[in-house]
Amino acid sequence: MTKAKKRKRQRRESRRARQAEGDASSSSKLEPSAQRRERSSAPGERPRCGLCGKTGELTRTECCDNWICNDEHLYVPFTYAKVSCHRNHDRYTICATHHHEGHEGDWKTCAKCRKMCEPEMYAWFATNEYNFERLPNPPAYKPTHCAKCGRVIRLATDGYVVSKGEYMCSRCGTEGLPDHLRSGL
Repeated sequence: MTKAKKRKRQRRESRRARQAEGDASSSSKLEPSAQRRERSSAPGERPRCGLCGKTGELTRTECCDNWICNDEHLYVPFTYAKVSCHRNHDRYTICATHHHEGHEGDWKTCAKCRKMCEPEMYAWFATNEYNFERLPNPPAYKPTHCAKCGRVIRLATDGYVVSKGEYMCSRCGTEGLPDHLRSGL
């Protein structure tokens, strides 16, 4: 068995063991931010990832200097899988964007960051599970509706098409396309 396969099997077994422990532990009933606080390592303990709690190969985030899994190499390009704590924080949070854009001050009060995307997306980027610290009062926003059928589109998670400035759900936005083009949408 190759070293890579052994490591993969060990990670899988470790993940299963943690899941079994998590199901039985009382911390699974805590709010996500309380779980993150509970995961942070005590003095003298080995550091833990602030998102998943692992103690394996860790690094510090460039944006907020928190411990996080050094696991970006696990991501397979174009899969859009959410398997990497490091990649998820780096790509799906205002905290990391604020750092990448070189903005001054705290990301939670940055006016430039608020203007970078739709209020719905800003709220998602600032409060999703990939944040170490979530924005306490995200902005209110009106839901986005499909211009054809009126269905609510959740911009952060649903498929949609933007054409001529109008949002359409993936069903309406792909009408008229051949089946082989619609199958992946």
